[in-house]
Amino acid sequence: MELLKLFCLGKYEVTQAQWQAVMGNNPSEFQAPANPVEQVSWEDIQAFLAKVNAAGPRLVPAAGTARLATEMKYALPTEAQWEYACRAGTTTAFCFGDSPAIFGQYGWFTDNSGGKTHPIGGLKPNAWGLYDVHGNVWEWCADRYDRGYYANSPTDDPPGPTSGSDRVHRGGGWNTQSRHCRLAFRRSFAPSYRYSHLGFRLALVPTE
Repeated sequence: MELLKLFCLGKYEVTQAQWQAVMGNNPSEFQAPANPVEQVSWEDIQAFLAKVNAAGPRLVPAAGTARLATEMKYALPTEAQWEYACRAGTTTAFCFGDSPAIFGQYGWFTDNSGGKTHPIGGLKPNAWGLYDVHGNVWEWCADRYDRGYYANSPTDDPPGPTSGSDRVHRGGGWNTQSRHCRLAFRRSFAPSYRYSHLGFRLALVPTE
């Protein structure tokens, strides 16, 4: 997963205030504008994406030139994009190392969350400045779920399985033990599933 096409991943999980501004409602159990939105399904997020992309593509300047730019759209990240950005160059179990001893400095989980979500950005970020990559809410990804996919997938920029009904979420949540918040840990639910530990983070990806 070393060579990925151009993409950007959000610094924070999408908040309730952002969801409210776009969708006109707030489905979250733990109501607070600065907390991550939750109780949103993968299918709900597709409707959100359609609205935020309705204004047309965003232009991201190409590296090293002010003339060329890439047209980008908002999307859920693929699993490969999510893990690449959240690892921030590490090969360890967590973005900060292998030991969970300091997990509470980086993520809200069973031991420190008090049984609820918390405002985004309240703990330490990873080395690339992304917050809450562990805990707070699980983050939906674009991919279908296939347990054995990465044993046979392309090495560079794997696009995800082409079949399967469930969709992947990553990163762990406020009700999750630290061992299940590891960067490589994968879970899945039906795309219609909603729960108070499920949210998302936006990516910017090239339009096709």
